[in-house]
Amino acid sequence: MHRRRPQWLSSCSSSSALRARRYWRTVGQPEGIVSEQDTDHHFVHRSTIPTMHFQPSLPRLPIPKLEDTVKRYLAAQRPLLNDDQYRNTEKLAKEFATREGKFIHRDLLEHDRMNKHTSYISAPWFDMYLSAREPIVLNYNPFIALNPDPKPEYNSQVVRATNLVVSSLKFLNSLKNNYLRPDIYYVNRKWGQSKVFKHFIRILPPTLSWYGAYLVNAYPLDMSQYKSLFNSTRIPNLNKDTLFTDEFARHLLVMRNGHLYVFEVLDPFGNILHPSEIQAHLIQIIHDADRLPGLELSYLTTEERNAWAAIRQQLVQTGNEENLKKIDSAVFCLCLDNTSPQNEIELAHCFLHGNGFNRWFDKSISLIVTDNGSAGVNFEHSWGDGVAVLRFINEVYRDSTEHPALVPEASPALFVTSYDKLEFTLGRTATSAISTARLKFAEKRKKLCIRSFRFQKFGKQFAMNQNLSPDAVFQLACQMAVYRQYGKLLPSYEACSTAAFKHGRTETIRPTSVYTKKCTTAFVDERGKHKVEDMRNMIDECSKYHKRLQLEATLGQGFDRHLFALRYLIQRRGGRIPDIYNDPAYKNINHVIVSTSTLGSAAVNYGGFGPVVPDGFGVGYNVFDDWIGCIITSYSEKGLEELLKCLEYTLNDIFDVLEGKRLKWY
Repeated sequence: MHRRRPQWLSSCSSSSALRARRYWRTVGQPEGIVSEQDTDHHFVHRSTIPTMHFQPSLPRLPIPKLEDTVKRYLAAQRPLLNDDQYRNTEKLAKEFATREGKFIHRDLLEHDRMNKHTSYISAPWFDMYLSAREPIVLNYNPFIALNPDPKPEYNSQVVRATNLVVSSLKFLNSLKNNYLRPDIYYVNRKWGQSKVFKHFIRILPPTLSWYGAYLVNAYPLDMSQYKSLFNSTRIPNLNKDTLFTDEFARHLLVMRNGHLYVFEVLDPFGNILHPSEIQAHLIQIIHDADRLPGLELSYLTTEERNAWAAIRQQLVQTGNEENLKKIDSAVFCLCLDNTSPQNEIELAHCFLHGNGFNRWFDKSISLIVTDNGSAGVNFEHSWGDGVAVLRFINEVYRDSTEHPALVPEASPALFVTSYDKLEFTLGRTATSAISTARLKFAEKRKKLCIRSFRFQKFGKQFAMNQNLSPDAVFQLACQMAVYRQYGKLLPSYEACSTAAFKHGRTETIRPTSVYTKKCTTAFVDERGKHKVEDMRNMIDECSKYHKRLQLEATLGQGFDRHLFALRYLIQRRGGRIPDIYNDPAYKNINHVIVSTSTLGSAAVNYGGFGPVVPDGFGVGYNVFDDWIGCIITSYSEKGLEELLKCLEYTLNDIFDVLEGKRLKWY
């Protein structure tokens, strides 16, 4: 570890903390710093209702009835199979429900009854992620791209990075001090602003608070994942990784040109380092890193997990343990890229994987800011899902743009404490492993194709005016596009949060149904044979069924997680795997060709992730008010280009029918 301390500086951590407190507690600000008239300079807000007030009374994730799970499973299989295949799958599923499945389901219920502090899916889901041995980059880590700061002059790299860091620390302080507003879904939004509601809920005991919110149609969400947003890292181990958290660490990890730096951004009392000092550190780090050749150590985080675990152990044995602990315990990772992506595709590549060595992909959260001020987040997925990350992004974006800590004309502090540059002892084995990781990453990265898509004839408002679910319309378009491209429907997946329940994770919506098959056949194979009114009715049927699937999944009444948990329990006990799981149809439906996910927010430009199977597509989409946009990834450039053409074709078809027009012949 190399300590960087300019010789003309002699300030220490305590004096830095004093300056931070002195700055944040006064109305008068040094030149270049924005003044806020309230006293909450260390928090994004102070909630009347404590952050974790609802956790003890949250309802538990239900385990569906086995017969309902089998019915839903067969309904999802029906459009993917011919008659003979379906009869065989139906036979195996019903045998499972009346034989071994019945006993395993009973054991799962008993196990759940004995573990009321959590959900039945939590431990199996953690195990699934942490036991996976594939590299996490491109396979698991998603990204979210933030919108630019609405004030263009605030989009320079150092200014934006400083403001995002300060706002992130304010979010952390709010979370730690129980000041962050709880996640609540309001059926009637006015209750969210009601002081009467807030004070009524606050005085209720935590064991009853959820029920009080329920009385006014407000539904608190699980926030257990938030504890892993900060100071957390996924540690590679042989066969199964672990999650590490050090809630007492106060330093930030900064990466530039592959080099790693740390400096304290919080004092022991939670006071945030003066923004001008953060600014000064970032300027110095950029200057230091840019005069050196790139350090490629972090390529190791792109490796297969067992390979990375073995090399990490060697790094520990050769004297690098302290530096690795500094990385693992850092509040989060700030990646200052020396590239300037010029369009959505370049930005998506940057935020999804970058150059491979200016990321520590194991960190729970990595905040990325490019040379031209574009910002995004790449996050490790085992610890949590999009709900917690999106909340973090929403609050940080709002706070950094509405209450920036630093203005563009600000001057960096002249007197700053030291920062540490992490220097590693790398033996021949580690150096060789880094070279191998670099080559593997470059090969995989070269194969990945990313395309952006925009359809501007209609969006959310048009669909809703037609009494249709905007999400259902896009999912139907995906089904039609795949059918047009491949001549058949293929397994598809839409992620749905179950955060309404204690320790809920996600459930799967299966967009492929007998309704989408009927509609797709009419639009493609039977083009011109149906009245416009009949085709419109088919779209209505698809929308209604999709909304039903969404509701069931949100309420924990899908089939995927239940079947997964049953199989997990069997495997843990070393039992024989039932025939339903060895059915080619079961394996096929879980070979997801079209994996989709959506995040809607004023802070988010778009998001994306890699394909979940080598021959598949990763579709990150958003249905905006007046248009539809998505980022699609694939390892087949030709297949991706064809899918985009088919998607535009089908959206035009749907739009024409909704406008009462007959389908065109192309």
